[in-house]
Amino acid sequence: MANTYTQLYIQMVFVVKGRQNLIPKVHKAAVYKYITGVIQERKHKLLAINGMPDHIHIFIGLHPNQSLSDLAKEIKTASTKYIKKQTWMKHNFSWQRGFGAFSYSHSHISNVAKYIANQEEHHRKKTLKKEYLDFLQKFEVEYDERYLFDFLD
Repeated sequence: MANTYTQLYIQMVFVVKGRQNLIPKVHKAAVYKYITGVIQERKHKLLAINGMPDHIHIFIGLHPNQSLSDLAKEIKTASTKYIKKQTWMKHNFSWQRGFGAFSYSHSHISNVAKYIANQEEHHRKKTLKKEYLDFLQKFEVEYDERYLFDFLD
């Protein structure tokens, strides 16, 4: 796109369907590498990726050639197919419908990347449900409780 200049930094959050712990620690690097390839093939810039067995955070510089919703759909579809093909996958894997997306300014890149890198430490103190609700409140996102992720308590 000639003469199109953007600076869009987005953190996406995807949750495993039913919030099941289906991404084992030993295999998450392979899953994240695969997702990184999907992102980079579409000309977006990966800034950070990490998560827990039941969810993932992806922080990107969004390229204007694709909508965020289309990118999320492609990442989820491709990674689901990839994970299902793996010999370690004993259960039927899928991501829950929808996703969270939160935008940041350039000055926040380092802090957001550190936050994502420290997911294991962070989740010793805070559940995914609490974390997600905190994001929605912090970013003043209106939501309907009926359509939040299907949390298992």
